[in-house]
Amino acid sequence: MTKPNEDSPRGFAFAMSAYLLWGFLPIYMKAVSHISPAEVIAHRVIWSIPVAGLVLVIMGRTRDLRVALMTPRMLAMGFVTAALISVNWGVYVWSIATGHTLDAALGYYINPLFSVFLGAILLGERLTRAQLVAILLAAAAVAVLTFDAGKLPFAAIALTLSWGFYAFFKKWLPIGPNQGFMLEVLLLAIPALMLIGYLVATGENHFFVGNTQDTLLLLGCGVVTAVPLLFYANGAKLLRLSTIGILQYVAPTMIFLVAVFLFGEEFGRARMIAFPMIWLALVIYSASLLRESRKGRKAREKPAPCDA
Repeated sequence: MTKPNEDSPRGFAFAMSAYLLWGFLPIYMKAVSHISPAEVIAHRVIWSIPVAGLVLVIMGRTRDLRVALMTPRMLAMGFVTAALISVNWGVYVWSIATGHTLDAALGYYINPLFSVFLGAILLGERLTRAQLVAILLAAAAVAVLTFDAGKLPFAAIALTLSWGFYAFFKKWLPIGPNQGFMLEVLLLAIPALMLIGYLVATGENHFFVGNTQDTLLLLGCGVVTAVPLLFYANGAKLLRLSTIGILQYVAPTMIFLVAVFLFGEEFGRARMIAFPMIWLALVIYSASLLRESRKGRKAREKPAPCDA
């Protein structure tokens, strides 16, 4: 059994699988880019339910979900996290479809630094000097992109804010991660079904209409949505925070490479300045994270003084 604050091979396998799947997700989303983001999100919600439900049945955790559905406070918090994750999914799908995949990568690079910033602002957590420098570097990188384009990088900012607040509120949801995800997709199922009903009524839906490939891709949205989230939720419990902190850069790095080398998105002068600034910020932040983790481990391993 894995000790607290220690990594396990099983946890690493779960987490790395999640990040690799997220890294390849733009390729899947590009295949459905001719379908409206709203329809894609609706199918991501609907077809995530059987996947997440099967996991809960296997784990024997369906009772926790029933309790959550009957507890007003949990339902209210579930509505908040469900709304935030739906916004995040929507912006992500839109960014891939409209050629802003590099902005999506930027948003997920910035996210851990934004989470540290949120902790300082909302929870009063003390920032180390290294963390402050990293946050300022990230802000400067966004300023460079904003100055060059004449506007904020919408996709990057929206993804950073939606995922950052989602992770923040998810911490306060008093239910396990698998049950929490199932609660969220169940709450989103009603508007998702209403949207699909509207699309069917207006003849704008792509499910079971002519193209078999579209139907299969929309069905698969549940798997590509639920599986990495469930892998991540289970992996995070079996890894140290510092390990998760480093691994989380795998996905945006893969998204970045896919955007440049597969989608051919332009990596102009402003991005050539901004992305290295972000990478430097993440190196500084990661080094600080590892240093703090090492100090904590040494403090735990230090033998307690003997009584005289």
